[in-house]
Amino acid sequence: MKILLINPEYPDTYWSFRHALPFEGKRSAFPPLGLLTVSALLPRAWERRLIDLNVRRLKSSDIEWADMVFCTAMLVQKDSLRQVVARCKAKGKRVVIGGPYVTTSVESLPEADHVFLGEAETTLPEFVRDLERGAARRVYQAAEKPALALTPTPDFRLADLKRYSAMSVQYSRGCPFSCEFCDIIEIYGRVPRTKSNQQMLSELDALLATGWRGTVFIVDDNFIGNKKNVRRLLPELAAWQERNGRPFSFLTEASVNLAEDERLLDDMRRAGFHRVFLGIETPVVESLKEARKGQNTRGDLLDSVRKIQGYGMEVMAGFIVGFDSDPEDIFERQINFIRESAIPLAMVGLLTALPDTQLWRRLKGEGRLLAESSGENTNCELNFVPKMDARRLIEGYQSIMRTIYKPSEYYSRALECVKRMSMDKPEPNKHNFITGTAAVARIALKLGVFDRERREFWRFFRRAVAEHREAFAVSMRLAAMGYHFRKLAESYGE
Repeated sequence: MKILLINPEYPDTYWSFRHALPFEGKRSAFPPLGLLTVSALLPRAWERRLIDLNVRRLKSSDIEWADMVFCTAMLVQKDSLRQVVARCKAKGKRVVIGGPYVTTSVESLPEADHVFLGEAETTLPEFVRDLERGAARRVYQAAEKPALALTPTPDFRLADLKRYSAMSVQYSRGCPFSCEFCDIIEIYGRVPRTKSNQQMLSELDALLATGWRGTVFIVDDNFIGNKKNVRRLLPELAAWQERNGRPFSFLTEASVNLAEDERLLDDMRRAGFHRVFLGIETPVVESLKEARKGQNTRGDLLDSVRKIQGYGMEVMAGFIVGFDSDPEDIFERQINFIRESAIPLAMVGLLTALPDTQLWRRLKGEGRLLAESSGENTNCELNFVPKMDARRLIEGYQSIMRTIYKPSEYYSRALECVKRMSMDKPEPNKHNFITGTAAVARIALKLGVFDRERREFWRFFRRAVAEHREAFAVSMRLAAMGYHFRKLAESYGE
């Protein structure tokens, strides 16, 4: 059996880093971890190939080679998924689809032969058995959330690693909180499940064996959702790093209550965590309460960010405007918070009602739901009727993006962020996002010669060298990322 695994294309978003990747000579930020895991669940005797449309195009010969095609998709990939399925079906191929979009979609799905709803650790082996006896069903739905002990080590070698900026692994699924707008708790549940320590170390061994060195994204939606197990993992992870010459720099996502646990912060620093994405959402307490995000109201958010930065971790964060409780000055308040928090990479989006979330159900009940979300909350589109005037909301959102990614604003935050991070254990330059003179030369040429904001870049460059020489690689990575976000912000005004 010949299996073609296809990852549909992502649009240009916060997480695509599309305008920053050329500086590093890469095509995509991360490989499709879900498909690499699906591959590992298939019989070893089956042949498999991976086509990631974010790094290369899909050829007719790729489709013709396959006996069966497997596709997965996030909501933002749904248009590309439809195109892929149509091409494969036109060539008479059996098509299997699954993933978050398929699991939560309220629209009609592409015409696939087999549809997987939920996590596949138990249903995919069942499908293989049914296939062998000629009785494969169209729909497979997981009866319960599977234990992650069933999850195999992903087939990392299936991906063309040299085309990616970072690798991905997963430690847990689920989150203990109940944020109204979040679909994670709908898909993965509110009881975080984790892999064993040995599983995680085995996956890192496998990744190390591929020759990968550098950034590893632990893709959990809340890495500290199960603090008890995380505390057991981190010392072993730190020891693994020391035994292997600290080959990886970890990036992950966590809830803001990470700042309350200094022991956990210290353990993460020792294990090599250098970046963390937080769901801050808004500095307005009333809006946080509306969103059922009580964990963000227990302390001062600015103090929380500074505490985490002080442990050598760059804070990235998500922000939202469009809550019913947002005051008229929400746009200025968001700008001021982002400025004062020294968060360079701020993902600001319009509130969107994702399929089958608590928010989606509430707005539908209130008659305010307009359409299914595109899955992209930075495209200046609303899928519900907001309390604030819609035009004012969108214009205010655009003003935030234009302000925070204005080069003088952005570079100021980047320098302050580097200053706050304790650099006693800086992110290892030899495995950093920006490595070697070639990448720095590309940045200097693009931002320092051809870019209209080149004067601001050289001011930033000189200060980075003079004040933060030990973190120069970090500063150059932030410069590259800032260019990506400025290009996004400029596109929103078109």
